[in-house]
Amino acid sequence: MIVATPFDQPMHQIQHNRRIRPIFQGAVGALDGTLISAVVPPDQQVPYRGRGKGECYQNVLAICDFDMLFTFVWAGWEGVAHDSRVLRETMSDPANNFPILPPGKYFLCDAAYSHTRGFMTPYRNVWYWLSDFQNGRRPRNKEERFNLAHARLRNVIERAFGVLKARFPILKRMSSYPFAAQRNIVIACITMHNYIRRTCISDIFLDEFNDPNAFYNNAQQHVDNLEAGGGSTQVDQIFMLNLRDQIAVQLNNMNYY
Repeated sequence: MIVATPFDQPMHQIQHNRRIRPIFQGAVGALDGTLISAVVPPDQQVPYRGRGKGECYQNVLAICDFDMLFTFVWAGWEGVAHDSRVLRETMSDPANNFPILPPGKYFLCDAAYSHTRGFMTPYRNVWYWLSDFQNGRRPRNKEERFNLAHARLRNVIERAFGVLKARFPILKRMSSYPFAAQRNIVIACITMHNYIRRTCISDIFLDEFNDPNAFYNNAQQHVDNLEAGGGSTQVDQIFMLNLRDQIAVQLNNMNYY
């Protein structure tokens, strides 16, 4: 049930943000990490304490497409692990089957990750989160227009995490199973989420998180991260910098908000 979707999804199948999806033609989904409750023996808790608050978490890396279907998941990382480190080490092991994108395709990510080939992040030091553009606040330049469009598309992963945690309360208060079982519970919940989504079953959870422009607090549950290079080359970074600028100019020319 957790499999990659076609990289060339027909535009008529896109349900939300149809105005900007053609501009982000290379985007095939959104990638992010989230913290899931974990029960860990006292002598092993330090690396699992997110933000040092005492509660323990496992960091889960996931990718979803624009229909809120998870296409990749890797669970079981320590709660304090940087999202960028989790991605880098997951990609480094071929056994993890991290999806290999064809040329010109990329995942939408937040600023915790590197802006390099295959990964499109927002402009730094510029308003980005959907909550930044509430109460009539409109973007003022091409960088803010890009960040707003990027945030609206990337929000699908926040919504997917929101549905997942609302439907399965055990992800917010894990039971005292062996840690390997806790990791498998996360994967099982994501598998059931995909089954429900694929069978087009409508319920209160999907309805609650179906607004593409609503913002949720998953981003505020992340461990603070530092950007890591992830082994990318300068050529890859320049390619994505130029592509981001091109998209920003298009959005600015259409006065996007």
